[in-house]
Amino acid sequence: MHEDNSRRRFLSNSGKIITAAAFAASAVPLARADERKHRAAIQGGNVTMSADHYYLDNVRLESGFEYAQESVVATKTILQTVEIAGGKIVALRDNLSHPDTALPAWDAGGALMLPAMRDMHIHLDKTFYGGPWRALNRPEGTTIQDMIALEQRLLPELAPYTRERAGKLIDLLQSKGSTVARSHCNIEPVSGLNNLHALQAVLAERQSGFRCEIVAFPQHGLLLSHAEPLMREAMQAGADYVGGLDPTSVDGAMEKSLDTMFQIALDYDKGVDIHLHETSPAGAAAIEYMVSTVEKTPQLKGRLTISHAFALATMPERQVQDLARRMAAQQVTIASTVPVGTLHMPLRQLTESGVWVMTGTDSVIDHWSPFGTGDMLEKANLYAQLYIHPDELSLSRALAIATGNVLPLSDKGERNWPREQDEASFVLVDASCSAEAVARVSARTATFYRGKRVWENPCRKAASES
Repeated sequence: MHEDNSRRRFLSNSGKIITAAAFAASAVPLARADERKHRAAIQGGNVTMSADHYYLDNVRLESGFEYAQESVVATKTILQTVEIAGGKIVALRDNLSHPDTALPAWDAGGALMLPAMRDMHIHLDKTFYGGPWRALNRPEGTTIQDMIALEQRLLPELAPYTRERAGKLIDLLQSKGSTVARSHCNIEPVSGLNNLHALQAVLAERQSGFRCEIVAFPQHGLLLSHAEPLMREAMQAGADYVGGLDPTSVDGAMEKSLDTMFQIALDYDKGVDIHLHETSPAGAAAIEYMVSTVEKTPQLKGRLTISHAFALATMPERQVQDLARRMAAQQVTIASTVPVGTLHMPLRQLTESGVWVMTGTDSVIDHWSPFGTGDMLEKANLYAQLYIHPDELSLSRALAIATGNVLPLSDKGERNWPREQDEASFVLVDASCSAEAVARVSARTATFYRGKRVWENPCRKAASES
């Protein structure tokens, strides 16, 4: 198969609802009338959680593993009260323990608390999501150059909806438990900096409930579309990362393309996040060149992310192992959508070698793919199905790809999270433990960002009113 088809072929495809006990619509009774101002307002059965300091009762937290013949066979949990103030978890208390009775309290209904999810590869600035359903007909043999030409025609049509649809995508991510993202944003002659400015405006409006890094992405080729001046303007305008795209199959000059990308990053003290879809020897050569560049350039250590990196799936295990060792030493990150199909990415091998592997949605109903759901727990489930033995311990470890390597328990069953003074960003899930949540892609009941509830399952309201 021609490598130009890799983008199209290998993009990732992608119980019960908690009862009315979840976030019960009554706050803790207060003794004095002047304390009632601390209670959350009750509007139409929904609790408006506006308090900065409160208790969250009946939270299910993982407390350890159960063993049989030295193998983990189950996860132990306990119900606790979590005290939250100033956007942080300030105390983990015995369940229903309220030392300060003036503070409001809410009932999590026994839902499992998990770390907030992170969608670390998405395109918030170009999507059909939030508009009419649309699936484009791409004939067999469509190349990435064909897709670039198509996008050049589509972008003016999408431009009026950029802000509205980006906001709807953020709503979707929050509903799946994600409060952190990294979005690639088109920087090319058709859009100029318009998409960047639109995305920055949306993120400024949503900053109280969502945070997102922006990658300036030369989707039409850094060299091919002569985008270097625009990329430099994007860095000055506040983009966080310098992006790139297939330096051989698109730009036609691997070393020049990568050198230009790295030079922009060095000039503006930014990180790099490149789309590398190439599966031919050119893809392997590009990975080797980038890792070697970081090894020779100390300023780039810990600042390179290779998104997709499909060429790793074509390499012999020994070559992958050598690259993984070097990538781990230079803190190079891999962002994978956990592709299904003919590619079998060495994600577990990379992780076990110390490479930070993270995941993301990539496309959500756009002209590249109609399959994205915005669900990082679903990505963890897919990772588990493809790469691990489905036992309790391994399933619980698979959650890490969705949470930025934050796990409730260590490999030995010691509580890692949550701890006092941790940021109060988390998701409540209708599951008994993280292993079940991964295996069953369990329903989310609420999402919190820095202590603020930013999403609640609407079925909770319906249940409370029935």
